[in-house]
Amino acid sequence: MLRGLTTVSYWAADLTEATRWYTELLGTEPYFQRPVEGPPGYVEFRLGDYQHELGLIDSRYAPPGSAGGPAGTVVYWHVDDVTATLERLLSMGATPHEPAQDRGEGFITASVVDPFGNVLGIMYNPHYLDILKSTRPA
Repeated sequence: MLRGLTTVSYWAADLTEATRWYTELLGTEPYFQRPVEGPPGYVEFRLGDYQHELGLIDSRYAPPGSAGGPAGTVVYWHVDDVTATLERLLSMGATPHEPAQDRGEGFITASVVDPFGNVLGIMYNPHYLDILKSTRPA
């Protein structure tokens, strides 16, 4: 039924600034924008080992009743160093949401609220690395 993560979408009232912030954080430009001409309503980045999609959407397109700030769901992105990544996010203007937590057996999580009100989770996840290793040629 659920076959895999395809796109994580974040809302931003200032999409131009959000695009700039995520471009700096990710070290890459978005690969997709709509509309193509004029101010964007949606931009998308591909990132990571599996080229997952991170979409930024102008908050004026949010469905009625959407949360206006941090809500109950956290999507965690695998990182190799939670502490260093957390420090970088905070230095870029994100605010703490959940401090680094050792969850046992090598799992470490943390989360921040980006400058646009979205929760961004980071995690060191040994299972992610095991799956990645199993999909790569020896």
